[in-house]
Amino acid sequence: MRTITKPLAGPSSALTGSRWMAIRRKLWKSRTMYLFVLPGTIYFILYKYVPLLGSVIAFQDYSPFQGFLHSDWIGFSNFKKIFDNPEVVQVLINTLTLSLLQIAFAFPVPIVLALMLNEVRQDWLKRFIQSLVYLPHFLSWVVVIGIVTIFLRSDGVVNSFLQHIIGSQPIQFLQQPVLFKPIIVLEIIWKESGWGTIVFLAALAGVSPELYEAAIVDGASRWRRIWHITLPGIRSTVIILLILRLGIVLDNGFEQIFLMLNPYVMEVGNVLDTYVYDKGILQSDFSFATAVGLFKSVVGLILVISANRLAKKFGEDGIY
Repeated sequence: MRTITKPLAGPSSALTGSRWMAIRRKLWKSRTMYLFVLPGTIYFILYKYVPLLGSVIAFQDYSPFQGFLHSDWIGFSNFKKIFDNPEVVQVLINTLTLSLLQIAFAFPVPIVLALMLNEVRQDWLKRFIQSLVYLPHFLSWVVVIGIVTIFLRSDGVVNSFLQHIIGSQPIQFLQQPVLFKPIIVLEIIWKESGWGTIVFLAALAGVSPELYEAAIVDGASRWRRIWHITLPGIRSTVIILLILRLGIVLDNGFEQIFLMLNPYVMEVGNVLDTYVYDKGILQSDFSFATAVGLFKSVVGLILVISANRLAKKFGEDGIY
């Protein structure tokens, strides 16, 4: 009669068991920290990752009445429409132009502002200026656009000032296509630059004071100290934020653009975000709107990976 012997647990199974017990102990030891992380994790799963399943309609002729399972598959036809349609090409050009203007003019302002605040020696004055420049961040775009409209409309503050000072005729600032993009960039600078200085001020706090003391002893001027100590000290932070900014280069912000659009500036102001809203919500072309959104995400991913590799070639850490 054959006897079946049960194999003994080998060293590998014992090692696996000990590793699992070590992981369980670490999880239990840090249970409070994981409880704090849990709400954010659930938020990202429900509102960021689960909606990604709906991206399949970019490859379908989606009908809400047929649903995901029964809508016809059409492959990459919706993506071909992005480049075959001249209107989409113009919208893409508007988006890239506005994003490049924001990177060129709005991105450096928080750096300059942080450098200026870092040179303020009176603590009360520094705190007052910080509070003053942080305040616009907490205003909604509806309020900001309302303030801009009050200032720039034909009978607004700016036109009234120009009329009383130099006697000029009212200028239609909000209806001039050539002024649309500069106004958008200036709004972003006014609203978000103060808030952006928080990261750079935190980076500046990590620069060793001994470097400044040594530079002063050597007779370095203030500009020399900024150029040779301060800027190199925050270079990695600037590069990381620039890489992350490139990841949303096709995302101009729907609310601000939507509130600033009017028939006079539609040709230069219509960007991908507002175009997707028009096609997906107003015209119910859900598949094409999803294809445009997926295209934005892929382009952003490619730019982030490319910029990160380029940063590493220049000796920086990058974001991963």
